[in-house]
Amino acid sequence: MNTDSPAGDASLRAPNVQKRIGALVPSSNTTIEPELYGALPAGITLHCARLYLTRIDPESIHRTQEELERESRSLASADVDVILLGATAPSFLHGAGYDRQIVGRITAATGKPATTTSTAMLAALAAFGVRRIALGSAYDTTVNDIAASFLEANGVQVVRRECLGYVDNLAVGRLPLETAVDMGHRVDDPSADAVLLACTNWRSLAAIERLEADLNKPVISTTQASLWAVLRMVEFQARLPGFGSLFDKAYPA
Repeated sequence: MNTDSPAGDASLRAPNVQKRIGALVPSSNTTIEPELYGALPAGITLHCARLYLTRIDPESIHRTQEELERESRSLASADVDVILLGATAPSFLHGAGYDRQIVGRITAATGKPATTTSTAMLAALAAFGVRRIALGSAYDTTVNDIAASFLEANGVQVVRRECLGYVDNLAVGRLPLETAVDMGHRVDDPSADAVLLACTNWRSLAAIERLEADLNKPVISTTQASLWAVLRMVEFQARLPGFGSLFDKAYPA
């Protein structure tokens, strides 16, 4: 990116803007943006571009990648400091290493540091030293099984899994917070080191501390992990209260 242009000159930013987060989100996702807007600390702003997706099925998920470079470049033109692929299934669809391939594509297209929700999810599990998890998602069985396979290919044992069965992504965005609370209780297993809630269109952030208190173990959601990862990438190190014990953890080297 041309840093000689006004858009690339950090000194020309508004005085109260310290960092900008760029997020690529599925076009029908109505949840991740308001959750992130409500959680970001003062001085850090969110800027989004959209990848077309209405159904959470393998073919539709795969097609989101056709727009990856174009929409990443659009975000880079807003002088963002980091780019997040803020979508869980599009970053785990093709197994171990697929998330890192996407990171490479974004950075190659933009020159910007990048991460994905699945990369952040793995980093969050590593920060807790978690090796066994209970997985709950909003997906149907097919996509939930792909999520479990991705985790296990990355060395995380899925000791129990459950899903809500949704394919219509707009319907997921309309689910109340209580569905995440109920899933956390239902999927938890005594042998699990942590509970993982997957899908960035599924409202989850406000459920995490309540679930951690009830279950007495770490609870990670993919939206929470994404938020934690990008904040660490822009060197925000303070604890962010209200969103779980993950924010007490450093991002693993």
